Amino acid sequence: MRLRFSLALAALGGATAAQAEITGNYHEYTVGDRTFEGYVATNTALDEPRGTVLIVHDWDGMTEYEERRADMLAALGYTAFAIDVYGADTDPQTTEENRSLSGALYEDRETFRERLMGSIEEAGNIPGASDDMVLMGYCFGGAAALEALRAGAELDGFATFHGGLETPEGQDYSAAEGPVMVFHGSADPVSGMEAMAGLLNNLQEAGIEHGAEVFGGARHSFTVWGSDDYDLEADQAAWRGFQEFLEEAL
Repeated sequence: MRLRFSLALAALGGATAAQAEITGNYHEYTVGDRTFEGYVATNTALDEPRGTVLIVHDWDGMTEYEERRADMLAALGYTAFAIDVYGADTDPQTTEENRSLSGALYEDRETFRERLMGSIEEAGNIPGASDDMVLMGYCFGGAAALEALRAGAELDGFATFHGGLETPEGQDYSAAEGPVMVFHGSADPVSGMEAMAGLLNNLQEAGIEHGAEVFGGARHSFTVWGSDDYDLEADQAAWRGFQEFLEEAL
């Protein structure tokens, strides 16, 4: 079992979170007959966490990006669990592998939901986790958060960052419970403003509490450090908005 530790993290964008010891551990668990490996970040300086935040990885699987976001959430006082929906034996390295793994779950929604719901259930077994939970994700992970929402996951909130917003054929939001927060770029070529309008209309018609922040000119992956689409201003604004959402939801 791998262990990872990081100390005295501060939140992105000059947030005023106090310096604290943040502990990160890799966490193996099973869903069905398959083994998965997530990442748990906790703030050991706290007697009581502010709540639990679950992070679904992007299409390239569990990486340092999700671990760092988890550490940032722990620095804010939350227990963060970056869940795995690909499997501990996967380590995609190419665009083709990313597309194959994510595409397989898009084609098999039953398995997709089984892994999401199993990971959510596993969160209850993590030391320091609370019953108050929010699920969030970036890109593929954002689409996964909406998948769990449509599947009827009983959580305190859902958030998607530049995720796939289209509703798959045969699905709807009749079993969903919010609230839901959407962070998206107006210039996203993967899931554009038409998809955004469709999602908001669906949430409104289903009577689900929701909100959205749209960042003008921001493209896909605007929060992903090092990507061609990275947008510092939009990333920082979305992170502030997410903190506000967490304060209300948890």
